[in-house]
Amino acid sequence: MLHRGQESTDGTGGGELTVPMAWLYAEYIADELLRTGDLMPPTSFEFRAGRDALALTIFLSDTDGELSGIRVVTQLETWLSLTAYDQPWQDWVRERMAGLAAEADRSGGPAPDLELAEAAWRWLQETELLAPDLNAVPGGGALVGEDEGPKVWTPAWQLGLPLGHLAIHLF
Repeated sequence: MLHRGQESTDGTGGGELTVPMAWLYAEYIADELLRTGDLMPPTSFEFRAGRDALALTIFLSDTDGELSGIRVVTQLETWLSLTAYDQPWQDWVRERMAGLAAEADRSGGPAPDLELAEAAWRWLQETELLAPDLNAVPGGGALVGEDEGPKVWTPAWQLGLPLGHLAIHLF
């Protein structure tokens, strides 16, 4: 049995192997947006945080199961509003993930898209990155370079979300 966003590898729908097409497509879009924005090296943890946060936003905002058929340009405003600074993004992610998990439990079938989204969400929550402390006054008010100012350990999603938001703006 095939599920939302999944196809068998041979295209026949035989159910031998399901491919998490919706998640892979969301991750691809997020990767391209971040690479286009050229905000950080693609090999950095910051890039991964931005890609995962943006991929979750893209994947979870696909409420109609049409992700592979969307046009990126038509979704940019939605993604911008979801990733905006004043939005409770992490609460929205938790609610959408819980809803998708309940849906997967009801269907009883495999949910590789959801499994990859859950892994990304776990990484974003559990991983902390050392980032500039934007709330501190560096050097007691003296001008200090970005690398010299105070730093704090920050959950990856808190760093990745604004990077994803900025990447959308730069697109």
